[in-house]
Amino acid sequence: MPFPLLGRWFGVRLRVGELTGAVVASRGELPLENLSFGARFWLAIVLPFKVLFDGRFAAAIARAQGTLALPGVAPQPSRASEPPASETALRDDANPAEAEPDAVVAIEPEVDPTAALQLLAILQREGRFIDFVQEDMSGFGDAEIGAAARVVQEGCKRGLAEYLDITSVRTEAEGAAVTLDPGYDAHATRITGNLGGQPPYVGVLAHHGWRVTRIALPRLSDGHDPHIVAPAEVEVGA
Repeated sequence: MPFPLLGRWFGVRLRVGELTGAVVASRGELPLENLSFGARFWLAIVLPFKVLFDGRFAAAIARAQGTLALPGVAPQPSRASEPPASETALRDDANPAEAEPDAVVAIEPEVDPTAALQLLAILQREGRFIDFVQEDMSGFGDAEIGAAARVVQEGCKRGLAEYLDITSVRTEAEGAAVTLDPGYDAHATRITGNLGGQPPYVGVLAHHGWRVTRIALPRLSDGHDPHIVAPAEVEVGA
């Protein structure tokens, strides 16, 4: 008996495309328990051919089965445990920090200027360094400036020697030929002039550089403001 006649004989007038709803009835679209025996018999005859020649329909069958393992088909992760999108959005809005536990806010640490301010205070105290550089020199002659610079230089040198040990970066005399091999310390040596290609570089030592090997600044007392590098002086009783 041809399939159309068999369908009418059982009282089933479903097109083959409509049978998809019955196949995926596990999602609640068309409960299988509501199908009559005639409809189920019709499906048993038609569906094998539909699955064989219709890839999308076969995929719907596999999804409806849930636990069915097919050869050559990678299992898809289950989405049953995932919350609805609206619920996830509400949860993220309620607690943003909990929604993104891996988010890290980069905060740059503040640089403590205390040591630099201490050195400046030492140079001012021993050599009146700040007074010298802040002074307007336009009204002084070269001889006067030279004499003042000598006093400042001697005092600053004395202050630095008390708290720091300073040595030369390079031991060669200034003006000597220098070769910088591959892997040289770029932090300790600055190259000037025409630079091209790759090391080794051959040049002349213009300045030997300075390196601090020891620093022992005095401990500040509690309540001391390091930003006051030179207190104001008030003379009374004059």
